[in-house]
Amino acid sequence: MSFTGKYELQSQENFEPFMKALGLSDDQIQRGKDIKSTSEIVQDGKKFKITVTTGSKVLTNEFTIGEECEMEIPTGEKVKAIVQMEGNKLVTTMKGLKSVTELNGDTITNTMTMGDLTCKRISKRI
Repeated sequence: MSFTGKYELQSQENFEPFMKALGLSDDQIQRGKDIKSTSEIVQDGKKFKITVTTGSKVLTNEFTIGEECEMEIPTGEKVKAIVQMEGNKLVTTMKGLKSVTELNGDTITNTMTMGDLTCKRISKRI
C-alpha cells in the first residue's frame, strides 16, 4: 500500500482549540481554518516527502521510517521526530504531540493528539 498521491482536505474536527493549544494566534487559526489545504505525499520505500499547501503557506517534511529527523510543525518550529509505520498508519511523536496518519483506500485521516485534546483532519485523493 503506497501513500503516494495528492489529497485535499475534506473536513476537520476540533481544529481551532487544538491549534490554539499549539500556540498559533487567533489570526493564524482563522486564516487556516477555512482554506482547503492540499497534501502531496511521495513515498519511495521507507523514504517520505510530505508537502502541505494551505493558501500561500507551504510546509514540507522529509523523513525515513524509523530514523530520527527534523520536522516543521504548524507553528513554524522545527522539532526532532521519529516516524514509525504500523500497518497502514504513519505514527509520529514529537514534543508532546502524537500524530497518526492512516490510509484507507483514497482517504487519509490524520489524528493529532496533545494531552487530552484531539484534532482530526480527513482528506481525499484528488
